[in-house]
Amino acid sequence: MMTSGASLRADAARNRELILNAARELFAEEGLDVSMRQIARRAGVGEPTLRRRFASKEELVGEAFADKVAVYADLADAALEHPDPAAGLRGFLEEVTRMQLVDRGFADVLTMTFPRTMRCEQHRRRSYASIQALIARSQAAGVLREDFVAEDIVLLLLAHAGVAGGAGDVAGQFSARLRAYLFSAFGLPAPATLPPAPSQARVYRALMRLHCDHRGHDE
Repeated sequence: MMTSGASLRADAARNRELILNAARELFAEEGLDVSMRQIARRAGVGEPTLRRRFASKEELVGEAFADKVAVYADLADAALEHPDPAAGLRGFLEEVTRMQLVDRGFADVLTMTFPRTMRCEQHRRRSYASIQALIARSQAAGVLREDFVAEDIVLLLLAHAGVAGGAGDVAGQFSARLRAYLFSAFGLPAPATLPPAPSQARVYRALMRLHCDHRGHDE
């Protein structure tokens, strides 16, 4: 039979997992602007319970995204090991922008200072070192313009976050075209033709939905 202490620990662990799952879902759907109250409601716990598990929103964000930040660092490491520097860099950027498309919260995390948790900070340092080495390797191979710097990846991710968060069901097509334009500007080998653009009707519907969403948030 479970003792009262063991039962309390099990309840605490279960609540923590409920909170993290709810936070990940809401962050993916709406970005990082969701409130602690919304997260508690989605998790089915009281806000005091949430704050006992996570004293601040930054702490919660750090725990919710620690695994994805680790994947980001792993992708940078894998890109550095690719035998073709251009293909490695392109593949890294393509995969990271795909992650932005399916998770608005992660799109936000990638365009701000990573949450200051020990796990995230370790992965941040690892990814930055790999990205710097990848840039130097690509420039030495003549496949990346000489004045490209690591901060230009942040520029790409900032631009792409706008597509991920605001283009609705045409985000995938806009994403592919934006990447093609930027890869060409970076000096990376680019396809002879751009990926197809969405139709005018689909773009209009996406913009109308975005307008309605903004009005709903303002009311």
